[in-house]
Amino acid sequence: MADWDLIIIGGGPAGLAAAQYGSRANLKCVVVEEMAAGGQALTIDDLENYPGFPNGITGFQFSDDMRAQAEKFGTTFKSASVKEITKNDVNFIVKTGREELTAPAVIFATGAKHRHLGAPGEEQFAGRGVSYCATCDGPFFKGKKIMVVGGGDAACDEAAYLSKLSDKVKVIHRRDRFRAQKAVADRVLNNENIEVNFNTVCEEIKGDMKVNKVVLKDTVTGEIREEEMDAVFIFVGTIPQTQFAPEVDKDEMGYIKTNGKMETSLPGFYAVGDVRDTPFRQVITACSDGAVAAHVASNYIDEMRGQAYGK
Repeated sequence: MADWDLIIIGGGPAGLAAAQYGSRANLKCVVVEEMAAGGQALTIDDLENYPGFPNGITGFQFSDDMRAQAEKFGTTFKSASVKEITKNDVNFIVKTGREELTAPAVIFATGAKHRHLGAPGEEQFAGRGVSYCATCDGPFFKGKKIMVVGGGDAACDEAAYLSKLSDKVKVIHRRDRFRAQKAVADRVLNNENIEVNFNTVCEEIKGDMKVNKVVLKDTVTGEIREEEMDAVFIFVGTIPQTQFAPEVDKDEMGYIKTNGKMETSLPGFYAVGDVRDTPFRQVITACSDGAVAAHVASNYIDEMRGQAYGK
């Protein structure tokens, strides 16, 4: 007999939505999260594009409300790190640093972590001018010279936030245009506090006790230049957190492959949110993934127990 009906690994928007829908379907659900519930959503200063919030909402408040809603339906939350996931003939066994949890179905919602540039000085000055979270570290650099590296939604959103703290924000991107959604990109291009340098890469980050200079390269002319800078915020993509996932099919980038039902190649194991192979990674799509996975998992569990509707 399993301890739980459904184990959800990861407490970001996808995991929290799965918890809400799973518990509401009368499943005994547990969310295992090593950090605070909310995941990367916690770092969002203004979640302006989630339906139903015309005036926006902070990522922290949104995440806190989602957790409260899941708990209201009966979800249990455990603060722990997953060490291993295995499966026997009937159940999955999820080993944490504290205990073993068992359930016939698992929803994997571990998300993705920030990709690093790999430039000299990046690791050396991490936490001393190099950051991957504007809302976390931006306030330390009010009025300072700030550089943002990247050209996607995250880079543009974070640059817009940083422009509220300083009128000396520079965005560099290796391509000749942003890959961000047009509305998001236009907000940066039309911001008088932001200077945009396309076809530019960061070759090195320099400093003494903290960042004070960057070495930039023009990818068209090959010109190398050095500029004074107080902080470098890096948003150049993500790496899926699949290290504890069982053997399932993945794409060439390491994201877990699923079908439209969030099913992986392993029966009873579902992947949702940023960790799965999906063309669009947003809070709303993560929540949708979680809801679908919980619904499909509920049907799967009923079938396993001979309780499927209509039988």
